[in-house]
Amino acid sequence: MMDNLTLQDKEWAHDWKVINKIFENIESLKDLFKELDVSYLREMEQKLLLLNLEKYTWSLQNYIIEKYSKP
Repeated sequence: MMDNLTLQDKEWAHDWKVINKIFENIESLKDLFKELDVSYLREMEQKLLLLNLEKYTWSLQNYIIEKYSKP
């Protein structure tokens, strides 16, 4: 049983690290998009893209929390 808990802890730590990397990449994209001189419409499309990426990542984070909080 202890080995199973340790394996689950390792899986959780890995998944959590990946979620954090995704958030970091979203922040990097925000910075990169700021460097572009684009039309207002493209700027809004970029913001929408980033918002959707953030929403999806938050849902992944909630999924991970739920997945590993079950007994």
